[in-house]
Formats: sequence, structure tokens, C-alpha cells
Amino acid sequence: MPLYNHQHPDWPQWRWNRERLVEPLAAVSRQQGRLIGYLEALGFQLRQEAVLRTLTADVIKTSEIEGEKLDAGQVRSSIARRLGIKIAGMQAADRNVEGIVEMMLDATGHFTQPLTEARLFAWHASLFPTGRSGMARIIVGAWRDDRSGPMQVVSGPLGKEKVHYEAPAATRLNGEMSAFLAFFNGNEPGDPLLKAALAHLWFVTIHPFEDGNGRIARAIADMQLARSEGSSQRFYSMSAQIREERNSYYENLERAQQGGLDITPWMEWFIACLGRAIVRSQEMLAGILAKAKFWEAMRNVALNERQRSMLNRLLDGFEGHLTTAKWAKIGNCSHDTALRDIQDLIGKGILVQNPGGSRSTSYSLV
Repeated sequence: MPLYNHQHPDWPQWRWNRERLVEPLAAVSRQQGRLIGYLEALGFQLRQEAVLRTLTADVIKTSEIEGEKLDAGQVRSSIARRLGIKIAGMQAADRNVEGIVEMMLDATGHFTQPLTEARLFAWHASLFPTGRSGMARIIVGAWRDDRSGPMQVVSGPLGKEKVHYEAPAATRLNGEMSAFLAFFNGNEPGDPLLKAALAHLWFVTIHPFEDGNGRIARAIADMQLARSEGSSQRFYSMSAQIREERNSYYENLERAQQGGLDITPWMEWFIACLGRAIVRSQEMLAGILAKAKFWEAMRNVALNERQRSMLNRLLDGFEGHLTTAKWAKIGNCSHDTALRDIQDLIGKGILVQNPGGSRSTSYSLV
């Protein structure tokens, strides 16, 4: 049985090789500065769109990491509603969507407020509004009690499970969380980005809840990243990047939890992943600028509300192929009306019919 980091006699005296982190930290700090400077030069509406896209990706991807798929339209609508951003095609959101949006916005929107036990319990209750994780009833808004045995992270089929990690016993949780919260709310000198990396690892190592620990750990890291920038506006999504690197993420977590208290490799991975998240955000910003230029070019073109709404969906990254049937369903109109809308846009040089035909006819932006 491996010796986990929390079983070491000098736990939780974390350490890392500062010399190995100097250059990566400097590079990511420069990336942060350039991104923020670039965004400050954009107009208010474009910054709002960037924030909305980033937060939507953050909520969707942090759930996907845990195997839960949320409706993107519901997430986007919930965030827009809470931030007072007007968007087309607002949708009502399910309770589980509203809950995780509430948690993420509280973490980043109120980053200056201390992280407390009560706040963490509220986040947890938001994640599990029915008191269940899937079909199983769980303890909500309180630390786990290990009534079903030790908290373990396992994979594999029943009877052939592989234990990747075993968390501290529930009897230790009050003390462990008191130490963690004192660290997170403290003002000890140190790089704020390293604090985000350590906070993520430390929380998920304690694993204080029956479920939802990964999502809360990533929210805590986002909260510290907001602190590092002094801004609640998010322009890059760490969770979206972690989702892209999910296997590497879990491998690095497992190594850090079994490799003693020198967590230099985890720090290196986290900072490198953060850098890639910032680079990825530049692609998102390019899409927002392209969208703004598109609508500037369309300012004198007569379009109805269905057409404007659907064009926005296409510009935001429409999943799959756009067909007449999808247009009719999304636009809440008849098939004939959808076809007239589409043919009008083709005539105006905005849409083009894709290769193929008959029942599989689909369309794209020119």
C-alpha cells in the first residue's frame, strides 16, 4: 500500500524547488499581463462577451471532467442572467445548472471575501440541490463521515477496482480544513499563482466532501487566480484546459498525492497548464473579434430576429450541421418559415449550402 502525502510525519509542510519554477512563473505572468492589457483596449461589450464565453466554458468543462454533461444554452443563459448581460435565446436552467453557476460566480465574483467553512458548505449544497449524487443519497453541506468506509478514488469494474488514492480519515477533517482555510485566507508572502496550484492540490488531497471535491477544488483555484489579477472578470478557463488534458491532470494529481511532500512536478504541470489556458483564450478572443466584425458588416442588412439569433449561434460555434429542421426547432417556427429564412440568407450571401442534398441538406456561414 502506498504512503500518501497526508500520512507523512511532517504533513502538511509542502515544499518545491523554487529555482525550477522561476522561469515558468515569469513566462505565465507575462502572458497574464499581455492578455489583460489587450482586453482593456477592447470595448465594454466585447469584454462582456469574453467573460460570458469564459465562464460558460469553465462551468461546462469542470462538470465534464467529472463525467457530467450540462446543457450549454442553459449554462450561458444562467450566467448572462446573473451578470445582467442581454443575449438572444435565453433559456430556463435546471437546478443543477443554476447551482454550479452560483458556486463559480461566487468564487470569482467575491474573491476578496474569505473562504470559510460555511461558504464551502453553501457551495456544496448548490452542487447537489436534491441531496443526491446520481442515484445515491449523500451528505450535503457538511463534511463526509466515512460511514461507508474510507474515502477512496477508484477506477475499474466492480471486483477489480484500482485504488488511486485514499483520503485522510473523517475524524481528521475539522483540523485539516482549519489548517487549509488558514493558509488560503492568510497573507504569507509568495507567488499568487503557486498559491492557486497548492490550494487546488491541498483541497483535493483532503477530499472533505462525499462528492464534488474536484469541482470545488477548481473553483478555489479560480478564486485564487482572480485574487492574483485583482479582477473578477475571467478571460481564460483553467477548467477547459484541464478537460483537454484530463488524463495528464489525474496522473499528476496521483503522483503528487503519493510522491511525498515535494510537489515541484505538480507545480510545474499546473503553471504550464495555466499558460496553455491563456494561449487558448486568444483563440476565443479572435472568435469574438470576428463576430464583432461580422455584425459591423451586417449593420445595414435587414434581418429578422430568428435570423439574428441563429447567426449568433453559428458565430458562437454551432454543434453539428445546421439544417432546416434544426432551424425550425430552435426558432420555434414552421419548416416552411425556416426554409424561407435560410434562402433569404443564401440570397444575401451570408449562408451557403453544404455539399450533399435531399434530406441531409445543411448550411454554413459563407
